[in-house]
Amino acid sequence: MHPEIYLDANATSPVLPAAAAAAMAAMQDGFGNPSSSHATGLRARAQRERVRAAARRVLGAGQGRVMFNSGATEGIQTAVLSMLCAVRERRAAGQPCGDLLLVGATEHKAVPESLAHWNRLLGAGLGLELRTLPVDADGRHRLDVLRALAPRAAFVCTMAANNESGVVSDLAGIGQVLRDTASPALWMVDCVQALGKLGLDLAASGIDYAPFSGHKLHAPKGIGMLYVREGAPYTPLMCGGGQEAGQRSGTENMAGIAALGMVLEALERGDTFRSHADLHTCRARLAAALQSAFPGIVFNAPFEHTLPTTLNFSVPGASSADMLELFDAAGMRVSAGSACSAAKAAPSFVLDAMGLPAWRSASAVRLSFGPLFDDAALAQACQRIARCGAALAGSPPQATAPATPATPATSAPAIDAAGLELAAAAVQAWLAAHPDALLVDVREAREYGVGTATLHQRATVNVPLARLGEHTGGWIGDGARPLLFVCRSGGRSARAAQALRALGHPRAWSLAGGFALAG
Repeated sequence: MHPEIYLDANATSPVLPAAAAAAMAAMQDGFGNPSSSHATGLRARAQRERVRAAARRVLGAGQGRVMFNSGATEGIQTAVLSMLCAVRERRAAGQPCGDLLLVGATEHKAVPESLAHWNRLLGAGLGLELRTLPVDADGRHRLDVLRALAPRAAFVCTMAANNESGVVSDLAGIGQVLRDTASPALWMVDCVQALGKLGLDLAASGIDYAPFSGHKLHAPKGIGMLYVREGAPYTPLMCGGGQEAGQRSGTENMAGIAALGMVLEALERGDTFRSHADLHTCRARLAAALQSAFPGIVFNAPFEHTLPTTLNFSVPGASSADMLELFDAAGMRVSAGSACSAAKAAPSFVLDAMGLPAWRSASAVRLSFGPLFDDAALAQACQRIARCGAALAGSPPQATAPATPATPATSAPAIDAAGLELAAAAVQAWLAAHPDALLVDVREAREYGVGTATLHQRATVNVPLARLGEHTGGWIGDGARPLLFVCRSGGRSARAAQALRALGHPRAWSLAGGFALAG
């Protein structure tokens, strides 16, 4: 298979080598508990505070709180809990606090789900109504609707930048509306996609709460930050030993903090990540390659309002699933939307909220890269995009197995799949033991055309699953020859092996997990 080109950075990102080294050093050498008073603990505490100081500078936190946590989902829960407790206290004191929980229509599901959950648990008697703040056709929040509702708002939740579309919110406009209307609302901004991609000056913004996740910008998973504006109400979500000055109990993830520190240092130095101008150039080259490869392509958000690292597009006549299989076959990892909901076969709620035609929502593809994306990967990606376009148009040569008489369809009973799948770790030994085995790639011909596969230097032949019946007669007649079916993820190959066993071939297997696990 092609060497992998990772273009799903909005889902997660590879760990910066210096960050991985810092995490390992923290685990092996600087493993002290920062709550301990001995020298080992004091060194860990000093490292934690160095990273916090860097975070303050990068975020423009001023005198606001910056605390470390497990990531943005925890930060969102903490902000929601703090808001609900503040509303309860204000109402008891007779202070204005509003009755609406306004959440942007394109927010990550972690936000509305958290609001609904905590309001259900703790909002009894408060009468708080969860209401959606719509967006316009460009994906930006409707400031006219916000202006009408802001006087009643207790909480306003918006994003700095959308994870699916890449649309950058008009935070300055939102802040101005909240000030103009003297809204009592507390304001949370999901800044997960902003770090390293947008300039941040949180203390000057009026934002009350801003959650971050390290893994979106080359730090490991499981480490994040929450900014809380100076004077904003705060209630701890995690109570216990009093770590983080009582703001977030639980022994700190020092390996994650150390790794995040290296990412923050790289942002400050400016010598590791691509500049914003370079990122715009990368996007322009990828967009041009996509336009050349796929006539009729439509970009689902205007570039002037989107992150330079995100392209969301739709190709007429090609579903998201078709496009993802094609890109995956070419060794390019892209997605159809949020990684958190990718397993659900449904149109994009983000694009639906923008009012885009149903076909664009159902066929959307997201291509996203990070500031470590290098020129060699960029050039290779453009070449592979061209191959994908040719494959979709049906022009690449297609390698197929020799034709054999078709076998009439049968209604073989379903059989137990036990014993059909060959584990990826055992493939090399199995191939050595079966030098006469036939390796059959059951992906569609266009996938095979852009990603002709070998397995441990053994060639495959391409017989799409839909054409299996054209070849089963010959294979069954040669029943002594082992057959190993392969595909991208193991689903289609398992069906092929099961069908051959049902038709009487005793030596048909499937590669478990497909090429994705075969390395």
